[in-house]
Amino acid sequence: MSGLHRSSPRLKSRISPYNSGVTLFTISDPPSNPPSTSRPTKRVKVEADAPAASGSVKASPSPSPSKRASRSPTKSKTLYKKALETPHAAPPHWREVYDCIKEMRKQKDAPVDTMGCQMAQRHESDPKNKRFITLVSLMLSPQTKDQVVDAAVLNLRAALGGSVSLDAVLAADPTVISGAINKVGMWPKKTKYLKSAAEKIRDEFDSEIPNTIEGMISLPGVGPKVGFLALQSAWDLNMGIGVDVHVLRITRLLGWHKAENPEDARISLESWLPRELHREINTLLVGFGQTICPANTPRCGDCKLSSSGLCPSAKVPKTKTKTKKSELDW
Repeated sequence: MSGLHRSSPRLKSRISPYNSGVTLFTISDPPSNPPSTSRPTKRVKVEADAPAASGSVKASPSPSPSKRASRSPTKSKTLYKKALETPHAAPPHWREVYDCIKEMRKQKDAPVDTMGCQMAQRHESDPKNKRFITLVSLMLSPQTKDQVVDAAVLNLRAALGGSVSLDAVLAADPTVISGAINKVGMWPKKTKYLKSAAEKIRDEFDSEIPNTIEGMISLPGVGPKVGFLALQSAWDLNMGIGVDVHVLRITRLLGWHKAENPEDARISLESWLPRELHREINTLLVGFGQTICPANTPRCGDCKLSSSGLCPSAKVPKTKTKTKKSELDW
């Protein structure tokens, strides 16, 4: 054992006189005059491949770097973006485009006009319940058509005894809520969000829906779009633009920005669009997207923006010129 110091105790082995299958070890004394110099020792980690003895405890392996990292506290996420320090330039002819869309929207009601979140209040008389049901309607709206949301709100009112109040949602069993809203998109998650949001409103906001965007987006299932629209419809507070898929898509088609997500689109629009229009633009463009400019089948041939050359994304099929039969008879 050349790796050990000469001064280290030495092991001597001998066969047990009582059992020939057992080897006994004894430690001999180190030399009386150890060398004056010694080499530094090293700590060596020994790993045994042999299975542990019965009854022994195996040491748990050290977690991998990725698993160790996952245990560290997660960074807080920015739930909504603050206003731009330098406003974006207003796109050319935006006012003409805006007024043209308003004129087209007057010709026909869209689902958002008759079944949007603002209509959820129509069956409630108590102002507090009006505000709460507005928030509930908006929380049900992501990835769901207005018609489906409106029906779900009516079903929920009936299931809760005729009123969608905070107390009624708090007292309701989750299966009652999910049974009423199971036609909306992601209804299992939205059921949990409604229950959790109701508890937070009761515990942290004195049983009243928040009247700030920070308070709104602190609620489970509430993002900036829902938050800003709820402030507008429930509290009559014009704090920002509610950008949903219709607003994002149509404003991109119009060339008003190049943002690919709702929050970037919102802060761009808010930087140049007059504040008095922040409240109405959501309903205006949502209805326009529902009637004139659906995502899959845009009716560019019926759109005045297309015929006047105000929409850079217009796709109007070219009409083929028919050849007169007399021109072929020559």
